[in-house]
Amino acid sequence: MTGAESQPLRSILIVGGGTAGWITAGVLASRFPRRGAEGMSITLIEARGLPPIGVGEGTWPTIRSTLKEIGVSETDFLRECDASFKQGTQFSNWTHGGDAADRYYHPFTLPAGYEDRNLAPYWLETSKSTSFAASLCFQTPLCEAGLAPKLISTPEYTGLANYAYHLDAGKFAPFLQKHCVEKLGVRHVFDEIVHVQSDETGDIAHLGMKSGEQFTADLFIDCSGFSALLIGKHFGVPFLAQRDCLFIDRAWAVQTPYATEDAPIASVTRSTALSSGWVWDIGLTTRRGVGYVFSSAHLSDDAALEELKRYLAAKGDATAALSFRKIDINAGYRQEYWRRNCVAVGLSAGFLEPLEASAIVMIELSAKSIANLLPGCRESMQFAAKLFNETFRYRWERIIDFLKLHYVLSRRTDSPFWIDNRRPESVPESLKYSLDYWRHHCPWHEDFSHREEVFSAASYQYVLYGMGFETKTPTSLLNDRDRLLAAEAMQETARRAQGLLPSRPANRELLAKIRRFGLQKI
Repeated sequence: MTGAESQPLRSILIVGGGTAGWITAGVLASRFPRRGAEGMSITLIEARGLPPIGVGEGTWPTIRSTLKEIGVSETDFLRECDASFKQGTQFSNWTHGGDAADRYYHPFTLPAGYEDRNLAPYWLETSKSTSFAASLCFQTPLCEAGLAPKLISTPEYTGLANYAYHLDAGKFAPFLQKHCVEKLGVRHVFDEIVHVQSDETGDIAHLGMKSGEQFTADLFIDCSGFSALLIGKHFGVPFLAQRDCLFIDRAWAVQTPYATEDAPIASVTRSTALSSGWVWDIGLTTRRGVGYVFSSAHLSDDAALEELKRYLAAKGDATAALSFRKIDINAGYRQEYWRRNCVAVGLSAGFLEPLEASAIVMIELSAKSIANLLPGCRESMQFAAKLFNETFRYRWERIIDFLKLHYVLSRRTDSPFWIDNRRPESVPESLKYSLDYWRHHCPWHEDFSHREEVFSAASYQYVLYGMGFETKTPTSLLNDRDRLLAAEAMQETARRAQGLLPSRPANRELLAKIRRFGLQKI
């Protein structure tokens, strides 16, 4: 063991700001607070004036525990990031297309009885006059009515229903930056990398900067976005494109104002399928963020823009005054994410289309895994990297399976895009095996091999049965006790939903009260 290898890790350098950089800085700085010379120093370097991608405005419920862990006030966050409550996703036109009834929800609250029993087979036995989500999740009517998941008297980060947020990506990173620097002691430097110097082992030794300064660290975290300055340009870790599976490679994005100051704020992300992709529609407190992600192999840029404008016009938006931005999407991920003393987090590690809001949750999971795996000295870093790489390769593959599931289940035949998405050669083998299995077995905990899945069996149930997938469980595997439990659970779900509807404020109403009075601290 060399002297350098046996020295404890005491310095972390994060390259790049944005959502990835500042979430990572916040998680690590809150976990390893500075304690003088013996503590961990965390520095974040970013170039001035680089605009964020700006479309990562949907989150997963994990963001609540992340913000709470790093010491952020939920009231401050909601106020300063124009954030609103998100309780799931509403999917329209994904199954058949062009039918007002072609709509289902993927709510954040688990199905009734989920922790103890798999009640999905018993719902499949019913007449199914009520959707799976509405039958077994009281949150579905709250989503439909645009109601909030909590009351003004509910303490911060707790809810009467599970929730995440919609947020202004352009305000979120500066908000986190201020908190990390002022409250957590993160050093923030504006500078640009000129060269990366390796030592004799292949580790990064230091970064040479435009200012002439050199920065050393025990661990370097690459949050430099699509540039991938360290993991890609320096180490040359290959990028594994997923274009053969996920066809989306372009997006048109726009920000549109509400027609009136008191217009309702949806408490779900609205995902509406169009001819060659889908539209996201996210309601913040001051505006909506809307975008059309599409396949350039199936639709031209101009035709996609016109299709998006028709969507907006149907919603009552005046498109003439709006500014549209085109974004290229290269779906895929790195072959490795942790190479030597460098870890990639965020866009430098990979990027997939924004369906189901997986981008920010992968940043959260990455930051927490780095904190959990951080070795005591450099000698142990190789094993930490092995564990990290195995876990995150699995997570990227499972996210791809889950995203592709939405397309494979579609029965649309109105355009080549939807037909091509069901071609067997475009479907991952792992998803094929799962779908074959689920034709006779409803998804359940043991179907997945990791303790912390990005998308649990509940998420698969909501999408599968929301899109009309048929599971034919043999009656020999069903029993009257659980049949009775399922009937009771569905009755209780209906009663609970009916009881909650009159007492819950609208999303905008609660957000206005929070801006005025704030939420009570835990």
